[in-house]
Amino acid sequence: MNSFASRIVRWQRQHGRHALPWQRGLVDADGQAARDPYRVWLSEIMLQQTQVATVIPYFERFVARFPDLHRLAAAHEDAVLALWSGLGYYSRARNLHAAARVIVSAHGGEFPAEPGQIAQLPGIGRSTAAAIAALAFGQRAAILDGNVKRVLARHGGVAGWTGDKKVETALWQLAESHLPHTTIEAYTQGMMDLGALVCRRSQPACSSCPVRMDCIAFTQKRTAELPTPRPRKTLPERQVQMLMLLDRGELMLEKRPSRGVWGGLWSLPELDMEDDPARHCHDRFGFTAQSQQAWPQLSHSFTHFKLHILPVRMELAPRRTTLPGQIWLTPADALDAALPAPVRTLVSRLEYA
Repeated sequence: MNSFASRIVRWQRQHGRHALPWQRGLVDADGQAARDPYRVWLSEIMLQQTQVATVIPYFERFVARFPDLHRLAAAHEDAVLALWSGLGYYSRARNLHAAARVIVSAHGGEFPAEPGQIAQLPGIGRSTAAAIAALAFGQRAAILDGNVKRVLARHGGVAGWTGDKKVETALWQLAESHLPHTTIEAYTQGMMDLGALVCRRSQPACSSCPVRMDCIAFTQKRTAELPTPRPRKTLPERQVQMLMLLDRGELMLEKRPSRGVWGGLWSLPELDMEDDPARHCHDRFGFTAQSQQAWPQLSHSFTHFKLHILPVRMELAPRRTTLPGQIWLTPADALDAALPAPVRTLVSRLEYA
């Protein structure tokens, strides 16, 4: 039988990825290789909206510090966020930490195997739950991440933006229909690998695709138009000043609220562009600025808006108090804290200024 799934499995075994760090797992009672659910889960969370090449060094640092679920659950959130710093989408790290504690408290420290149970953990949706269940436990569950959406939209000729509910429902139906009854691990990994390595967003390598002969996009020469791109929207832009408050070589950082942009991270004080930095510094913190210097603008793009930052370096008269939610660190020590990417850039420049 030369089904869609069997071709994907054969291709994956010959051409797929087999040496990714999270694929190094355990040995079961029969001496056979088995995936470590903790490593599979961690990789799936890190890979959400993030490329494999970007994830690998973060993954390796993370498992070196937190090699198992129990040590992650016992960690302080600041330590988790510090290791995540620079990877973005920080709610993933907070949910990961929360889920580890739920698994320890509610599941006796054993990662649940059923997709429905996995999907109840913080930060895990239907596709991620299915990927963990399939790759770590051999459960028969369909996935639909970005790569798989692209493969199925092209192969099935499904038009429309894949984020649209009706289109997504059609793709889930296709995903379920192609699901094999055996070799689920190789099939699931194969779908991910095919989308990442062959059925790429631009310049797909159709000549290397094992399912090209019945792929509608390939046979109808529509690979450039499928899947349908997301409707373009102009990103709103926001401008802020960020204060680099220095006192005797130490920089002030303040904890951001747990929810919202950069939730739970250590950042620099922000103020509106029309506000006076020295007055703001005095009125809000009670500090006296002895000098200030504006630095060149720094821009940072989020999913939904673009942020333009005007950094202002300020040397302060010696402070008398430290308010709750503040810490003072040398720039070198601050780089070990959980910092948003643009703040890390500014602190790095301070370190070498």
